[in-house]
Amino acid sequence: MASLTVSSAARRVEKHPKSFSLLYYRAVRDLKPVWMLEDMRTMETFYQEEDCSQRIYTPSEALLYAIVHDHQAYAQYLLSRYTDEALAKPGERFCCCPSTAPHLTMAVRYDRRHILGLILQETHRTPSGTSYTGYLHTEGGRTPLHLACELQRPEAVVMLLGSGASPLARDHDGLTPLDVILEKLRESEAASGGERRQCLDNLLMFMPKVHFKMKAALGTEPERWSKVLGEETYKYLAGRSPAPLLLTAMQTVLQQLSPATFPDSLHELPIPSSLKPPGLPVRQKVV
Repeated sequence: MASLTVSSAARRVEKHPKSFSLLYYRAVRDLKPVWMLEDMRTMETFYQEEDCSQRIYTPSEALLYAIVHDHQAYAQYLLSRYTDEALAKPGERFCCCPSTAPHLTMAVRYDRRHILGLILQETHRTPSGTSYTGYLHTEGGRTPLHLACELQRPEAVVMLLGSGASPLARDHDGLTPLDVILEKLRESEAASGGERRQCLDNLLMFMPKVHFKMKAALGTEPERWSKVLGEETYKYLAGRSPAPLLLTAMQTVLQQLSPATFPDSLHELPIPSSLKPPGLPVRQKVV
């Protein structure tokens, strides 16, 4: 009966592809079953142009819709069934501001943690996806990690870093993700707590070598930055003291974890949860 409903709806809008696109969009938004969405996605609709027969949406475009509406089951299906196609760059007609990593970018922007975990897991299950997490975001050359820091998403920061994203990547202005989160902390002028601080702590745990553009600025306002960062962290980032022993130990441990098995390997570390990166994501499983 449901299949007949989809078919009859498609016939009604056969001469109006835009209406069919809206029907599909609403179906994803309403979290309809995966089989129904795939039936709709793969139906051929006729356009007025030559070579008029084409599919409504590619797996890549469908995945973007799944991310926007947090349709986790559909995202998991697309990633497991069409991994390379789902993570490919969408067509220009669908994405007016293309990014080299649009799915990661959208998952971070909309705070879709579960789907972000699925994407990162799948990129390590296929050879073509091993460098995916390092791709640049087109807005000023920022990576998804820059965006996670800008939006203060500590879980996304941990997941991206653990999956191989570089904490030393620079945007077109020479800013690293650490610069981005330091700017956010300066705005808040809070010494501890909050998602800003969690993002900073997560970054430092994955940064045995600290290089960032704002280092000189820390030396010009020592009192202000000591208040914002805390005395110990300030001295470390300003180059006035070595890294705290606990931080050094955690950096060494985290370097041993494979990006392909992260975050499961992080969960399984035989250490107190209080010592693990703040905002530790829940386990993600791909069926």
